[in-house]
Amino acid sequence: MKTFFNNYYSRISGVALAGMLLFSCEDNGVDIRPDLQIPASYDGANFTTATTVQRAVLNQLSALTVEMQRGRIGEAVTQETLEDLFSGGNPSVEAVATPYYAGLITGTGAWLDELAKASGGSVYTPGVPVGEGGTLGGYLFDENGLELEQMVEKGLFGAALYHHATTLLSGDMTSEEVDQVLAVFGATPAFSNSSSNNVASDVRDRFMANYTARRDKNDGNGLYSQIKAAFLKLQAATAAGSEYQAEKLEAIDDIKLIWEKANAATIINYCHATISRLSATNPTSSDIGAGLHAYGEAVGFIHGWRTIPQEHKRITDAQIDAILVLLNAPYNGTPTSYKFVTDAVNELPKLSQVMDQLQAIYQFTDQDIIDFEKNWVNEQGR
Repeated sequence: MKTFFNNYYSRISGVALAGMLLFSCEDNGVDIRPDLQIPASYDGANFTTATTVQRAVLNQLSALTVEMQRGRIGEAVTQETLEDLFSGGNPSVEAVATPYYAGLITGTGAWLDELAKASGGSVYTPGVPVGEGGTLGGYLFDENGLELEQMVEKGLFGAALYHHATTLLSGDMTSEEVDQVLAVFGATPAFSNSSSNNVASDVRDRFMANYTARRDKNDGNGLYSQIKAAFLKLQAATAAGSEYQAEKLEAIDDIKLIWEKANAATIINYCHATISRLSATNPTSSDIGAGLHAYGEAVGFIHGWRTIPQEHKRITDAQIDAILVLLNAPYNGTPTSYKFVTDAVNELPKLSQVMDQLQAIYQFTDQDIIDFEKNWVNEQGR
């Protein structure tokens, strides 16, 4: 099994190998290989054994999130405890994260430090930043109105989990590594398309698989169905051997793009939710807290993809930077998140611009944008 510190694999050599293998399977230019046989279900016989390390990292990230969430109810959390959960373990969550994002999370004045300072029972009132922040509507915010819990957790869905997946997804990956990517995505061989109590706890979708399920209407055409098909193809092509290298590389490309699209669709969902909450007439403190929470999720989900190598994503860092500016959370400046509350009339239209930019980048249809507003797992009770 590759370590977490492997260099990224060269796709050029994989494509060249695929071409040579295809040529060797041709008779006078006609491909004589049998079609790749893709089963209807994923073979999970070795999944548990192969994914011990990956599942440990996911559990460590969950433990970090639980500790951060203590601040939501007014309890004090410490920078030391939070950083131990981020950097501890073998391997740690930090070990699989991009260096850029890890640097935003730990250290004096970094997100975990600021989250700890905001915790302890103070109340947050959106406005000109004063103090260290506090709780509002059941969530914990820094003095700028940014929910640092989301910057850490949701940002790491990209900066750690997807980033780790890219170190495994290569033309020479093994069947064991296919299982590992599936685990990091947050799904299981059951592909439940749900994280609700309606399915057994050991096969519920977690992490990005959970959010992909929420964006899927369960009609066989959505993002969850698409990524399931790509995983089935990848497992089959990997098991079938080198003659099916082209199919293997196609499946890898599909998994990356669908994963990225699910991330973008989730940002759109939270932009919808933020607008809905903060455009209300005379919003309550619960409305404001929920609105800033949804907004914080959107910021975390987009920021975590910054500095992931371009070969592994469609969106560029320049496009991410432009979106972060629209979100009042520039990567290189102090956020002014509170303005979405204090000047909603002028600030909330920026979120529509974010959705427009993501729609253009990922070629979502107008109906997609409408559909992404819903959590389809809840809507369908599945």
